[in-house]
Amino acid sequence: MLEPIGSVEEFFAHALAIEGEAAKCYRRFQEHFADRGEDVLAGLCGNLAHFEEDHHKLLLERAGKLKLPELPPERYRWLDSGPPEAVDCELVFRLATPRELLEIALKAERGAKRFFEWVAGTTANGEIHVLAEEMAREEAEHVQWVTRAMEYVRAD
Repeated sequence: MLEPIGSVEEFFAHALAIEGEAAKCYRRFQEHFADRGEDVLAGLCGNLAHFEEDHHKLLLERAGKLKLPELPPERYRWLDSGPPEAVDCELVFRLATPRELLEIALKAERGAKRFFEWVAGTTANGEIHVLAEEMAREEAEHVQWVTRAMEYVRAD
């Protein structure tokens, strides 16, 4: 982003996209790990999916009847950022190791954290600043959880 986010509507559009994508991906990761008997990782991803879903619902409630701008659909995708033929997500799941999938999650969580920190540091709108700081703290917590999971995978 080149220009600071100046409206609450724009902030909510980005936050909803980030949280919605994270929830969807963590559910997919949960299923993938559960299918492979990785119960600890499936549990972590299930918990993260639950938190992301809750955040998404809360953001929807907070956004209320605001008219949110549309964002490019690929902006926050974890796995398939191009046209459908560019990346076969099922192939990624078949070939990726648990560590590689966690690295995808960690990259996304760090990116979300940086985004919200950037918003908090660049906006002139006090309400957006407070919301962005809150979201950055939540993303920082998710970064810690995924980092610990990567240590668990390394320990196996």
